[in-house]
Amino acid sequence: MINMSTKLIEKPKLNNKRSLINKISLIKTGLILCLTLLYLTPSPFFPGLPSFALPLEKQLSGETILQQVDANLTSDNKIVLATMTVHGRRTARTFRMKSWIKGTEKTFTEYLDPPRERGTKMLKIEDKLWLFSPDTDRIIMISGHMLRQSVMGSDLSYEDLMEDPALHNLYTAEVIDETIYENRPCWILRLIAKKQDIAYQEKKLWVDKEKYIPLYEEWYAKGGKLLKTISRQRVEKINNRWVPMEGIFKDVLKEGQGTEFKIEEITFNASIPDYIFSKANLRR
Repeated sequence: MINMSTKLIEKPKLNNKRSLINKISLIKTGLILCLTLLYLTPSPFFPGLPSFALPLEKQLSGETILQQVDANLTSDNKIVLATMTVHGRRTARTFRMKSWIKGTEKTFTEYLDPPRERGTKMLKIEDKLWLFSPDTDRIIMISGHMLRQSVMGSDLSYEDLMEDPALHNLYTAEVIDETIYENRPCWILRLIAKKQDIAYQEKKLWVDKEKYIPLYEEWYAKGGKLLKTISRQRVEKINNRWVPMEGIFKDVLKEGQGTEFKIEEITFNASIPDYIFSKANLRR
């Protein structure tokens, strides 16, 4: 009786052991399959390399993403022909302009239409901005409190024009979330100003994961109040870079439907003579 009882007790132990071995085998198979899929998944940062082969900071670094955004939106030299439509509370006004841009420090803009604004010109060199009005035949330096004034009644201020377009020079960046915006997978970046004198102490960018274009932006005051938004549409590939051809800039503290920008033509790496960026050219 004692021996039979012992056998009856030992038999379940053998079944448990066999069951445990089978479970371990299934777990190993699952791990191998997961690792294989992970290895074969391409990295969004380095096409052709698997995500598994890259350290986490390379996959998620806000600084890396922001530098790629800057590479898309800035260039050594470019010439842009564009329209700006200001949607006021009751009416809309459209301006047509041509801009010559050299790096991030020099910009010359001439208004072509409407007729009453034709010949108005702006010159930006580093941290200085001049405005020429053909009506008064005067050149005015825009500085101090004047920088906060609206450009042609738009949602854009002169201070906005003065900001360095290379965002990584002004802000630190971190990825705070991922989402789908306008059917596009995006990172949400939180930008914090590196200095206290920067107009917008915080920005949030919804960055397209494939094209590295901010499809939507929010600009905040130091106290956290939302001041302005930007939405970009019709992104096209020009000279191996993605370019947003349309966008709406909105001052949330101002009435109206925002200011709409449309690029008609853009030429990258254009040859621009030095005289373009001179005060003398404002009167030509």
